[in-house]
Amino acid sequence: MKPQVHVSKHPLLQHKLTLLRDSNTKHRQFREVVGEMAKLLCYEATIDLELTQHPVQTPMGQTTGHSLQSEIGLVPILRAGLGLVDGMLEMLPGSQVWHLGFYRDEKTLRPVAYYNKLPVQPTVQLCLILDPMLATGGSAIAAVDVLKNWGVERIKYVGLIGAPEGIEALSAKHPDVPIYLAQVDEKLNDIGFIVPGLGDAGDRQFGTA
Repeated sequence: MKPQVHVSKHPLLQHKLTLLRDSNTKHRQFREVVGEMAKLLCYEATIDLELTQHPVQTPMGQTTGHSLQSEIGLVPILRAGLGLVDGMLEMLPGSQVWHLGFYRDEKTLRPVAYYNKLPVQPTVQLCLILDPMLATGGSAIAAVDVLKNWGVERIKYVGLIGAPEGIEALSAKHPDVPIYLAQVDEKLNDIGFIVPGLGDAGDRQFGTA
């Protein structure tokens, strides 16, 4: 595995991922579990955030406290990435949230941009791209391209499942972008879906399968 790829071994993530894989899991529970997994993945993806020290008065005396130094932006890729936002915001309530929209051309499997809601200038030091499935890697690469062109220097990808093909594509194009996942699956099938995967993450979250 490439050094910038971080695959969690946390038992809770593995347990919850099994619930998502189960085709009998209804969309309400599916959404809830995605949100729960987002909190755990947030912990993994923010392990190296910089802190500043400052004094704090406790009921028993004075000590040294810590505050996050970086402003963080959450960038869900529409629409499946929306399911990861609320869990991330529970952990990082001060984050800014922007949306990027791509749909996949079913013939070429390449992403086509249709929505970009970024301010004129970047106002954060770190962006977390949120998308449950790293399949071909096309949307992730396109999102990183947009953010780098916008001026963000530090970017991480956070998802649930990755395919080897998508991981390789994203790592080759953007080797400076760490990838945080709950699982790496076997492969892509001939229509660009991860196998064994969990199906279409957007459809399963929103009941549109």
